[in-house]
Amino acid sequence: MKIPFVDLHAQYLSIKDEIDEAIESVIKNSAFIRGKHVSIFEENYAKKQGSKHCISCANGTDALYIAMKSLGIKPGDEVITTAHSWISTSETITQAGGKVVFVDTEPDYFTIDPNKIEEKITPNTVGIIPVHLYGQMANIDKIQSIAGKHNLWLIEDCAQSHFATFENHKAGSFGDLATFSFYPGKNLGAMGDAGCITTNRDDLAEFASLYARHGGKGDHLMEGINSRMDGLQAAILNVKLPYIDQWIENRQKAAAKYSELLQHSPSIQLPATRNGATHSYHLYVIKSEQRDELRKNLSTKGIATVINYPKALPFYKAYEYLNHQSSDFPDASYNQKRILSLPIFPEISTEQIEYTINAIYEFNQNFDNNNIV
Repeated sequence: MKIPFVDLHAQYLSIKDEIDEAIESVIKNSAFIRGKHVSIFEENYAKKQGSKHCISCANGTDALYIAMKSLGIKPGDEVITTAHSWISTSETITQAGGKVVFVDTEPDYFTIDPNKIEEKITPNTVGIIPVHLYGQMANIDKIQSIAGKHNLWLIEDCAQSHFATFENHKAGSFGDLATFSFYPGKNLGAMGDAGCITTNRDDLAEFASLYARHGGKGDHLMEGINSRMDGLQAAILNVKLPYIDQWIENRQKAAAKYSELLQHSPSIQLPATRNGATHSYHLYVIKSEQRDELRKNLSTKGIATVINYPKALPFYKAYEYLNHQSSDFPDASYNQKRILSLPIFPEISTEQIEYTINAIYEFNQNFDNNNIV
């Protein structure tokens, strides 16, 4: 059996007629750049998200950059973010003129540790960007409190956490702005790159909208950038948005099945869910002391896995200038050698999950010889 890490074609087939009709509509009306499909998506997503404004853009990386520019970041401003994420979070801080300040992660949740944030705050600190990683929110209540205490702005990076919740509040509900990616593999994915920013502040929404569109069409009020969601992606996202709750529920059921069947394996550490949180399981990430050997073995059996991410951000060549050591980020350092993402997508079958679990137990037979499936 071959099990893909994610099966985007299966998702397309489940709503093929609607997707094809949406694409045909865009082509028929030549609504390729912005237009009605984009406007409809912005309205629909803001409503679904519970935000006053949704500003669409070309991708989730641009969303982060635009969000920081909207908040007036200046050269030399320090921005605190997590040591464990995709590089978009940190590279855009630098690109916007700021200085990246990394903070280690919580032991159980892969997200920034709020207990280590305040020690990194200096007179040059202007903001915090927590990442709601893998589909689970960071300890945003505490982070928001720290930001308020020190008069810092707060951007929520929600690229992997569409409609995850903490204390019944959706990801993106706590910061000055929130950014989202609709990269194809995300829980809500386009068929190409796309992203957006959400906010309840009129001033930030106005600036972000202008900045993403060359500083304003016609009468350019500022120098901006070109970051527009195209009509095809908006039309596709409009079709997919009504299905997102069911797709997330399917992911949660798949994750529950994985956890149920893996709980008897002492060599596997299961992903934890924060109290008061709902996990949307963009990724199902286990830890294993034999991670690399396990991954190779699963590959021989046709099971695709991914390491998200093989290095903590401070240890990439791009950040050598910061001169960090492993001891600066013990939790992120520990995790980078052990994490492994198993296949998960809304259409994954029980048979596929059980095949994956059996392969893991077979590999770990020295630790647990009982095949419970």
